[in-house]
Amino acid sequence: MPIRKRPNHGYPGRLIVVEGVDGSGKSTQLSLLRCWLEEQGLPVYFTEWNSSPLVKTATKRAKKARRLTPTTFSLIHACDFADRYERMILPHLQAGYYVLSDRYIYTAYARDAARGCAPDWVRNAYRFAAAPDLAFYFTAPLEVSLGRILFGRPDLKYHEAGMDLGLSIDPVDSFRLFQGMIKEQYDRMSRGEGFVEIDATRPIPEQQAEVRAIVAHTVLAYDRSGQSSGEVDC
Repeated sequence: MPIRKRPNHGYPGRLIVVEGVDGSGKSTQLSLLRCWLEEQGLPVYFTEWNSSPLVKTATKRAKKARRLTPTTFSLIHACDFADRYERMILPHLQAGYYVLSDRYIYTAYARDAARGCAPDWVRNAYRFAAAPDLAFYFTAPLEVSLGRILFGRPDLKYHEAGMDLGLSIDPVDSFRLFQGMIKEQYDRMSRGEGFVEIDATRPIPEQQAEVRAIVAHTVLAYDRSGQSSGEVDC
């Protein structure tokens, strides 16, 4: 497995992101990775999509009123990301932290394109963002991911299901169609963006062992000579 000579962003910290459709298991894997890195005594900072305190209230109000066009939907998420990037992600990278991001700019690329926004326009909105050291893409057949999300769920949220696109009057059907469109976008960009694909249909411990091995060989190898076991123990 090749080791990069230096991170793309040039900061002392490391940026590791996970991507994939809803129900791909990426959040679970990132949580386990966070636990493992902290056990190594490394400084870790976690962030997730659409979580800026500054923008979150406005986003909730706009979604509740159902006034978001694809363009305004894209812009409000770009504002959320920009706030988190400037206030949280960048300072922690500069301070030498291992920044773990549950979704990154690629979520915008996939979702906004699925909603009909021009891909070049969306990418331009995020041009300030640093390239990650590692971007994991958790892949699984669409029906597997959908089954995980729909199991035990009483309702799907309006925008989550893509109901604003008029794909179907049935929320489950709309969700299936919308997630399929998003998956197509992820699959298209995977090679060009250098995603590390993880088979998300395998048992959680197997996935995590692979994730830890890749992180150890492509990220931790820059910072320390020793490598720890990839066993899932937290």
